Amino acid sequence: MTTQSPPVVSLQGPTDVSLSEIEAELTKIWQSYNSTSSNGDAPAASRATTFTFIVYEPEETQQLLAALGFYTGPIDGIAGPRTTSAVKDAQKAYGLPRTGKADAEILSRLREDLAKRRASTTLKEDNSNDGVLSTVNITGYGVADAIAASNPCRIIALCPQSGQDEGVRAQVSAYCPVHKQSQNSLICCEYITLQGTAEALERIGGLVTALLIGGLPKFLWWKATPEPQNALFKRLSAACNSVIVDSCAFGEPESDVLRIQSLLEQGTPIADLNWRRLAAWQELTAEAFDPPERREALQEVDKVTINYEKGNPAQALMFLGWLGSRLKWHPVSYKQEGGDYDIKRIHFVTTDQRPVEAELAGIPTADWGEIPGDLIALRLSSTNLNADCCTVLCSQTSGCMRMEAGGGAQACRFEQVAPLSDQKAEFLLGQQLRRWGQDMLYTESMIVTAEILKLANG
Repeated sequence: MTTQSPPVVSLQGPTDVSLSEIEAELTKIWQSYNSTSSNGDAPAASRATTFTFIVYEPEETQQLLAALGFYTGPIDGIAGPRTTSAVKDAQKAYGLPRTGKADAEILSRLREDLAKRRASTTLKEDNSNDGVLSTVNITGYGVADAIAASNPCRIIALCPQSGQDEGVRAQVSAYCPVHKQSQNSLICCEYITLQGTAEALERIGGLVTALLIGGLPKFLWWKATPEPQNALFKRLSAACNSVIVDSCAFGEPESDVLRIQSLLEQGTPIADLNWRRLAAWQELTAEAFDPPERREALQEVDKVTINYEKGNPAQALMFLGWLGSRLKWHPVSYKQEGGDYDIKRIHFVTTDQRPVEAELAGIPTADWGEIPGDLIALRLSSTNLNADCCTVLCSQTSGCMRMEAGGGAQACRFEQVAPLSDQKAEFLLGQQLRRWGQDMLYTESMIVTAEILKLANG
């Protein structure tokens, strides 16, 4: 994606405006460009006409990188290739390993550097706009630009900041990718960035909803733990067709997943990007029991083992919830054993009162992936040794070996889940923005997942 990205051009770089002038300034950008390009020398540009995308971004990486000159794109709260490249540049400048990940060390150095610069001089900002397109010199482009390549949209980034409440600072900008096949027209995104304390942003919730484009789909990506009682979250989620979260980033996954279920019960249209990462596991599980001779054997499954990367059990819990919802299992007990593998044991009963035992194991691994809590392997088997139902799915050779070693007398069917290239949030997000409304399979699975977690808390 990075090497084949189209160049990104700017109709307008980030420009400070007052809250009351946001719409007027956006209109001014397009009027200025159209008057400049009316002689035909510049391509025509399309303004946001498809949907509005709100990003609640509590993580300050882009803001710090931009203030220090490492990042030149819009503050859209989306950690795509552009942000990764900027993080690497900052790490190189500070003599740190160039991982491209915004870890605690690089964030600490960025905050320290910014504080020193603000104490000694005023940071210069380039807010000029002569109405002429200029190419932004960056490596790759972020998901916002990928979205804009096919859908001109409006992106509203809400960036809560710590410190004293000094109101809300607003910026507007417009960026467009250029494609060889359509050099005579540009499809652009316009950006509105609002920065202030969480309390200040909450006060202007009415303004934010007023900036949503009427009559078009509206998406909210809440990049924090959803808080059902948070006034800003309540206002924005009520105004949007879909609320997008990513449970792989939850700080307290088990209690936070219960919050998601609470929102679903209230009718909030939630979409979890982490749920989408389970698609390949679900499909391979279904395919394993698709042959006629194995369909009846599925009812014999009464032992489930799920291994995941230790740290975040959200994927494992949601997969178990999906399996339980499909097979009509009712959870009856939950036991946290802990230990090196943080073992969790969940017991179910089937509709004909047969017991089912599930074990979730968090596997310590030195080679952590980019998605916390990714599934490593799972086994479905039976205490009935004559049942042809033993199935093992794994994403790593080591995961297959561990499942095989823990095996038993049954012959198992082994399938390897191919590593997917679209597991990152920016890719899944692009897919999610093409759909809205509630995913009933997700909703039904979350009911069982929540039942499991309520047993853990009760």
